[in-house]
Amino acid sequence: MTGWAIVGCGMIAKFHAKAIADLKGSKLVACHSRSIDKANEFSSTFGGTAYSDLAMMLADPAVDVVTICTPSGAHLEPGVAAARAGKHVLIEKPLEVTTARCDRLIEACSRAGVQLGTIFPSRFHKSAQLLKAAVEQNRFGTVSLAAAYVKWFRTQAYYDSGKWRGTWKLDGGGALMNQAIHSVDLLLWLMGPVKSVSAMTALRAHERIEVEDAATAILEFESGALGTIEATTAAFPGSLKRIEIAGSNGSATLEEEALKQWSFAKSNKNDAKIVEQMKTNVTGGGAADPAAIGHKAHRDLFANFLMGINKGLPCSIDGVEGKKSVELIAAIYKSARCGRRIHLNRE
Repeated sequence: MTGWAIVGCGMIAKFHAKAIADLKGSKLVACHSRSIDKANEFSSTFGGTAYSDLAMMLADPAVDVVTICTPSGAHLEPGVAAARAGKHVLIEKPLEVTTARCDRLIEACSRAGVQLGTIFPSRFHKSAQLLKAAVEQNRFGTVSLAAAYVKWFRTQAYYDSGKWRGTWKLDGGGALMNQAIHSVDLLLWLMGPVKSVSAMTALRAHERIEVEDAATAILEFESGALGTIEATTAAFPGSLKRIEIAGSNGSATLEEEALKQWSFAKSNKNDAKIVEQMKTNVTGGGAADPAAIGHKAHRDLFANFLMGINKGLPCSIDGVEGKKSVELIAAIYKSARCGRRIHLNRE
């Protein structure tokens, strides 16, 4: 039996607890919050021992894996502490809010000999995996354009609900770093590294936050393909996130979990079945409500993480993978600040 502990007892931690409960051979044995009342409340619902002292929780021999659900800019410290205690570490997106803080997590887990994983559940949707397979099989031919669109809606009350929300220190950014990072990760997973980026950001419809609620970026991938990212939390009533790939031999559109387009010059016997099976969405995708997601993809990701531990292999979304989206978003923010094209890994 693998013992799991959760650090941070907010909304996303509930999805972690449900995923662990559905995972064969796993059990939630502990949870931590700086507020013992919050920890006790979480424990009474999902089980496990409640802690307000992180060191005490990490000293519990029943804990094998720690998932981090704190605000984004507070992932580093509990992650490093867990690694030093010999616990495997699985961290909610983003891995951290700067590449330097990502590097410190990667280094700490490597030095301790424990696994480090980043939580990007969208990679575990069957439709996303089919899209990835089509790319690897070169079904698109020469890809000309690839795009990610995240036109979501968050109320002012959402940002006012926590002092950390909308801050550079703890949110790490706005619509890009917090909401669109799932799509940024998918785009990089599908298309490979970005060579350069030109971007603009703006704060259009919200108050009392430091970060952007709208962003656009033009990408040049190392493959030569061009790309676009559009992200906002100011698009009422909110639309499902979308990934588009257009190539000389095919085009596809992924809308959350649904494949809205799946067209190839050379079709195969499975294409019609894929279109039929992948045409609907199971959840609301968080377009207007952060809680309108399911936990199945989290469960599948957790299972993949455990498989890596058991086989002594990195999980498919390890720390190095998790850092990639943070690196690209940092370059987008830099381009928006300085008003010029940024070449990744060169400046």
